[in-house]
Amino acid sequence: MKLGDYLNAINYTKEPLLDTEDESVEKGYTPFVVNRCLSYFIDTILYANEMNLRPETDKKMQFDYLQRTIRKNKRYSKWLKQESVENLDTIKQYYGYSDTKAKEIMDILSPDDIEYMREKLATGGVGK
Repeated sequence: MKLGDYLNAINYTKEPLLDTEDESVEKGYTPFVVNRCLSYFIDTILYANEMNLRPETDKKMQFDYLQRTIRKNKRYSKWLKQESVENLDTIKQYYGYSDTKAKEIMDILSPDDIEYMREKLATGGVGK
């Protein structure tokens, strides 16, 4: 099963997915990731935080708690992704900056600037 199946069962269908004999269903359920996805919404963040405070809770118990306490609603959000690590490494190497400084100036630089830095840092060799 995919993450979306678990989230849909918690948020909308209220289908008891973990009440099966199939161990792969419970094994595929990752509480941390589900809690993170639920933390994007104002009406589910407190339930997700409550489960984060109790990491020792059994997966089935956590799933049942979330499924029974969260009101039925369709919830969609984009998964927040980290900026391109490759561009960050180029900026750090070119200017000699730390991660924090490089992230600060990353928004200022254009893709052409980053490409120029890559060309200047290129040491040659196969595949470069």
